[in-house]
Amino acid sequence: MATSTKRITVHDHCRVAPLASADLVAEQSLPLTYFDIIWLNFHPIQRLLFYQFPCSSAQFLEKIVPNLKKSLSQTLKHHLPLAGSFYFPLNSGMPEFRYVSGDSVSFTIAETSTSTSTHDFNYLIGNQARDADQFYPFVPSLPEPRTDSESAFKIFPLLAVQVTLFPETGICIGFSNDHTVGDASSIVRFIKAWSSATKLGEEEAKISSLPFYDRSVIEDPSGRRANIYWNQMKHSKYWPQQTYILLKEDIQRLRSHVLTKRPNVSHLSSFTISTAYVWSCLAKTAAKIGEMVDDNEPEYYVITVDARHRLDPPVPATYFGNCLAAAVTESTHGELKGEDGFLVAVELISELISKRVNNKEETMRGADDWMAKYAPLFEKRVFGVAGSPKFDLYDTDFGWGKPSKYEAVSIDGDSAMSLCKSREFEGGLEIGLSLFKPKQDAFEAIFNEELKI
Repeated sequence: MATSTKRITVHDHCRVAPLASADLVAEQSLPLTYFDIIWLNFHPIQRLLFYQFPCSSAQFLEKIVPNLKKSLSQTLKHHLPLAGSFYFPLNSGMPEFRYVSGDSVSFTIAETSTSTSTHDFNYLIGNQARDADQFYPFVPSLPEPRTDSESAFKIFPLLAVQVTLFPETGICIGFSNDHTVGDASSIVRFIKAWSSATKLGEEEAKISSLPFYDRSVIEDPSGRRANIYWNQMKHSKYWPQQTYILLKEDIQRLRSHVLTKRPNVSHLSSFTISTAYVWSCLAKTAAKIGEMVDDNEPEYYVITVDARHRLDPPVPATYFGNCLAAAVTESTHGELKGEDGFLVAVELISELISKRVNNKEETMRGADDWMAKYAPLFEKRVFGVAGSPKFDLYDTDFGWGKPSKYEAVSIDGDSAMSLCKSREFEGGLEIGLSLFKPKQDAFEAIFNEELKI
């Protein structure tokens, strides 16, 4: 029976299990590596893909939803950890991912009001400031964990999916996943595998690069990182969401400015330019909104780096799980908000990428102490980057064409920006931010004004 909320009607909450077949294992368990344990206390990652695809309610429920369920079942057969759960030991022992026969993924089918369908869809796929709360009806909730007192585990589901119809206008597919099960590389590969199976059918899609699960490829030179991290971790308002576009010519103009003022800066990729620009603009917003920050207050910049090809020996690109290293640099509030704040940010980020990110020996240096070193930063002024132009979800086609908009909803309230390729402008980038309304307004004014200068 359908249930209604203010924004949507939920037609069904169901479960989708991996496709039963002769080669489907009855049980799979995977240990957590130290790369996974880092994310134990992190919030779920929430993604939305919006597709312009005029479709009636009958077509949606009778044809599209059954096809999505079938292809998801086929795809989960190769991604069993996502259908399984995270097992957190209540007493002693180490955590693990475990799939057992009968496990499945939460799948919600919903529909918006016909009368507001087009208006709501066009509002949500825009680049203007949108109330971040307006996205949440389309984001699935991970089911509540349960406690198995007999085995002494608390059991956490890892993935939930929601498909919402905007009648005669479009479709939104929402994903929520626990970060411990996999990084962006892993989850984006899963989403693309599902879209391919939906559009082409499993036989035609023929997943070319099946996920690789062997944890032994993650080297732990000290033999104790997972235990160290586990021991450290086991105890352990109105926000508008807005998209900003940096066009190819904007990036080139900023790059030329850097080369004129700082000709010795070596690494001037679009990633360096865009994140440095946002970091410096954010620092300038404090004074605009009357936020009192001492000029000597540290400002931290944090990015995660795919470590698959940086480990020795390298890990296969199809490795499913987390394999991220952190890279951090810092400035002061006074430097970043100053006239040359963008140049300061570019120099620091360029050096960070040249000396740490692009140097595999440096990328993994000090990994035994990452938790103790980096965890305290999140109580300070820290700016992070979620996503990368490398993980392009704008080519994710379920048979309805390319997405009209991608939103990283989980940045809402975070001191982080999302970053992906622009769908509309070749060579451009889409930047997502979700800040307290006065701060968002101040940032927008500075972002646009600095580009003119």
